[in-house]
Amino acid sequence: MPLPQPHRRPGRRNPSSMPPADTPRAGRRRRPALLTSAAAVTLAAAAGGAYAAGWGPFAIGAPSPEPAAVAQARAFLADWAAGRLAEAGSRTTSPGPAESTLRNFTTGLEIGKPVLTAAPATAARGGTVTVPFTAKMPVAGLGDWTYASKLPLREQPDGTWKVDWDLSLVHPKLSSTDKFRLERGTTAAVKVTGRGDAPLSGGTYPSLAPVIAQLGKAAGGGPRGAVQLVDRASGETKATEAAFGTAPAARAGDGPVRTTIDPVWQAAAEKALASKSRGKNAALVALRAGTGEILAVANSPSAGFNRAVSGTYAPGSTWKIVTSTALLLKNAVEPGTVVDCPKYLTVGKQFHNMELSEHRGATFAQDFTESCNTAFISLRDKLGDREPGEVAEKYFGIGQNWDIGIPSFDGAAPAPGDQTDKAAAMIGQGKVLGNPLTMASIAATAATGTFRQPTLLPGTHGTATTAPLPGDVADRLRAMMRATVTDGTAKGLADLPGDIGAKTGTAEVSEQAPNNGWVAAHRDGIAIAAVVEGGLSGSASAVPLVHDVLAAVPAGRS
Repeated sequence: MPLPQPHRRPGRRNPSSMPPADTPRAGRRRRPALLTSAAAVTLAAAAGGAYAAGWGPFAIGAPSPEPAAVAQARAFLADWAAGRLAEAGSRTTSPGPAESTLRNFTTGLEIGKPVLTAAPATAARGGTVTVPFTAKMPVAGLGDWTYASKLPLREQPDGTWKVDWDLSLVHPKLSSTDKFRLERGTTAAVKVTGRGDAPLSGGTYPSLAPVIAQLGKAAGGGPRGAVQLVDRASGETKATEAAFGTAPAARAGDGPVRTTIDPVWQAAAEKALASKSRGKNAALVALRAGTGEILAVANSPSAGFNRAVSGTYAPGSTWKIVTSTALLLKNAVEPGTVVDCPKYLTVGKQFHNMELSEHRGATFAQDFTESCNTAFISLRDKLGDREPGEVAEKYFGIGQNWDIGIPSFDGAAPAPGDQTDKAAAMIGQGKVLGNPLTMASIAATAATGTFRQPTLLPGTHGTATTAPLPGDVADRLRAMMRATVTDGTAKGLADLPGDIGAKTGTAEVSEQAPNNGWVAAHRDGIAIAAVVEGGLSGSASAVPLVHDVLAAVPAGRS
């Protein structure tokens, strides 16, 4: 049965003023004729009072926004954002004043290319359409000035839609009497010190330059400024619309920001990266295992991205420390359990060992020391899909917010999507992610049996919640990490003094790119981890780097 059509939407012009039906305006849909059949009348009568009350399945609700109006609003915002101000002005009811205002609005505000994002439109019964939007105005050297406004649009006599121009659409507080002014200011550079109040600078320790800048900014140093609403005539400030720069953090008087960085460890890390990274991207973190205090953060290159604490890498076989913990906690294996290590194992895709090695009849401890991928993958059914990730979070703090004093990525071990993903996660691939910070912390937890949240600021301990490892599990982890140095893939560290334990890793990036090399180690209460991008293997690239650091720092210094 044909359904009755609604009457034309409120706010639309009288049909008598519309063009003839055979010459429709471009972009406008022709409205179907109102049904007057007996069937339609019967259906309407059957609905009874529902229609009279304004509700029911065919009731007329709020009008829908006209697509042509929404398109015009979006085009106006696109032109404005791209700097096509004449074109943006032409889309308004007052092209000249609109162009002039848009051009002058940012004068003196030092604003770069704005980002203007439209929100869903609404229509009013008076025939107007409103498109709200968010403006993000980047102020040079300070940050983003973000605010909300809206565009009113009205249908014109020729059937087109225009932005109904008004100063307030550019910013709700912009008017004929008020405008905006940028005020800049700076605070004195904040001094940053390390262990023993030793001064730290990016000149002496290049890798610390971004760290020092971040710590100084958090303490109230660096550029500051504000966008002020001012009277056009008098220049009097009426309100602060946006403020930039961090309020000074509480510290003793005007004293320095004290950190946990140890100049001896930092200098050794900087030197090792300079001599052993061979032009490759590399990073290293050293920390005190018993407290979580970060002793060194080093990157190569030293400028730019702090991959040591913010990088997101597949940690490769260094993650087998976590996988082994999950297996040992569940009594799924013992170090002496025979777990065969074939060259290949297929779980959705073919997995293999480094250099296609195999160790038939190997024990689980040997699989760990030789970093056998296929052996670890063969044990995947011993663990539930979520267990490795849960162990990583519960005992190693992975995925929790560490708040080390500067922005950091604190690891991720999400549940696998399928069995292939699970197989990859067993060996630190797939969705598992970490960086030298997280892997140094994992080595520290293995060494001490208890997670201590890493930090750059002495006396802070964060909010991560973990449980201590059972003593027998921690003992077996330490024994396997020690054997990796004496008899396994980390033999490159065996000539150094001290009780050293380690786990190497070789992480695949893609079929075309070379592998990343990893090592996570501990000695005498210090944990250290390093990654070398494109380093081929942990033994070949990361172990020599950590060897140089440990050789440069006397054994027993903590």
